[in-house]
Amino acid sequence: MIQPFDDIYFMKKAYEEAIIAFDKGEIPVGAVIVFNNQIIARAHNLTETLNDVTAHAEMQAFTAAADFLGGKYLKNCTLYVTLEPCQMCAGASYWTQIGKIVYGASELERGFIQLKTTLHPKTKVIGGILENECSLLLKRFFIEKRNLN
Repeated sequence: MIQPFDDIYFMKKAYEEAIIAFDKGEIPVGAVIVFNNQIIARAHNLTETLNDVTAHAEMQAFTAAADFLGGKYLKNCTLYVTLEPCQMCAGASYWTQIGKIVYGASELERGFIQLKTTLHPKTKVIGGILENECSLLLKRFFIEKRNLN
C-alpha cells in the first residue's frame, strides 16, 4: 500500500515553495514543517524581498510553526527543505529541538554537514529526497541570473 504522506509528498510541497521563491527572484529554497502529517508552516527564501540576510526559508518556517503550535519547541515536527540547511538555519533548528530534518539538494560548501554544525541530539536527518529536482532548480536560477548580468 502506498503511503500518500511520505517524505516525497512533503518534499514536493517544499519544492512548490521553492518555485514561488524562484518566481520572485529569490534563491529558490522552499520549506514546510509537518506535525502529525499536517503541514503547519510553508515558507520560502525572502532575503531579497525583506532585505534581511536571516530570512531563509527555514527561519520563516520555524517562526510560522512555533506561532501555529503556540510554543517555540518543534520536537514532534519535521522540516522539509529543498536545500541542506546552512549553519545559521541548522543552529536555529537546534534551539527549536526539531524532531527531523529532511532535505533535497546537498550544499557542499556552506551546508551544516560540511561546516560540522551541531544539531540537537534527538534530531534525525535524511538527505537526498528529490535531490535532482531541487538541485536543477537552483542551477537554473543561477544560470539565468548570470545571463541577465
